[in-house]
Amino acid sequence: MTNPADILRTVTEIAAAETGIAAADLLPDVDLRGMAGVDSVRVLRMVAKIEKSYDIELEDEDVFGLSSLNDVVKVVDRALREAAA
Repeated sequence: MTNPADILRTVTEIAAAETGIAAADLLPDVDLRGMAGVDSVRVLRMVAKIEKSYDIELEDEDVFGLSSLNDVVKVVDRALREAAA
């Protein structure tokens, strides 16, 4: 099973690639929606890449509630646990 630290690392790499923001500048608690150049389309593309990377499907209500990388980690971790059960 993947642990939250590994999920955060992967999510941060995907977010950096999708947004063009350096991974070092993407702190886990920063509100993604408030960052320059990050819009809902970029967030949805990021989520699609995360889903593909982990072979999971996140619930729409979870996706639309995401605001930080920590939020993404929690949702991905829960989806992975549910898939393993």
